[in-house]
Amino acid sequence: MGYIKSAALEETGYVVLDRYNQELDPKEWLDIEYVDWKSSGDTRFAPLASRDGDVECAGFWTGTNPRTDKDGVWIDSQTEKAPNLTRRAQEPGANVGRCRVIELQPNTYGECLYNLHQDDNNRLNPDGTGWVVRGFFNLSDDAESFFVLRENRTDPSGETRIALPAGAQLIIDTQRLWHAATHVGDDPRYCLITSWTSGPELDAYIEKHNGVNKIESVEVPQDVLEAGYAEQARKDAARAAYYAAKGQAEVQAMSEA
Repeated sequence: MGYIKSAALEETGYVVLDRYNQELDPKEWLDIEYVDWKSSGDTRFAPLASRDGDVECAGFWTGTNPRTDKDGVWIDSQTEKAPNLTRRAQEPGANVGRCRVIELQPNTYGECLYNLHQDDNNRLNPDGTGWVVRGFFNLSDDAESFFVLRENRTDPSGETRIALPAGAQLIIDTQRLWHAATHVGDDPRYCLITSWTSGPELDAYIEKHNGVNKIESVEVPQDVLEAGYAEQARKDAARAAYYAAKGQAEVQAMSEA
């Protein structure tokens, strides 16, 4: 049967919506509670909706009521402090799973490439239902920062780099695309991330906000790109060596037991 997916995301795996006038809203992301939760880079998260309505970030497929990333429970203590962020997450009318604000510390392009990852959005998602994708609404004004998208983690050909000023709005199939952010600056970057279920509601929202699925990538000097590729390769090799050595040590320990 297959999943219900948005045609707008079919070709490239992402859409960029009209920019939101972030200056009209208060900085609610500074008032909510954060928990230490590591993703791609040095991060913390402030959940607005979670698996059980607690201020935590566990995957919905864990715990006593395992399910896919749908039917998130809104956290009153958080949404009361962030009504505008909550409104924006609910605006499409699509089912919401996880909803949270990420706080990302500054990093380099090379660190971003090393941290490229795909999300596990659709574990336990029944066939024939809506495919879960994610919205990314940039809150802080990070004019020199950019989101990196790749079909293949280690292949820079076709890489898309999307600028992240305040109010930038993206919807991405993050289970398909490898993604992470390069954050240039001195202060943390803040972004509202919402898991939405694909379907007619999300399609209408994309159309309403003039979603486009191809943009010109942010220009980055060639020497920065080359240094980033080298850093990713170096860190990947170091990680592989670490796990290889760890595996050998475990085999040795078992043989001596």
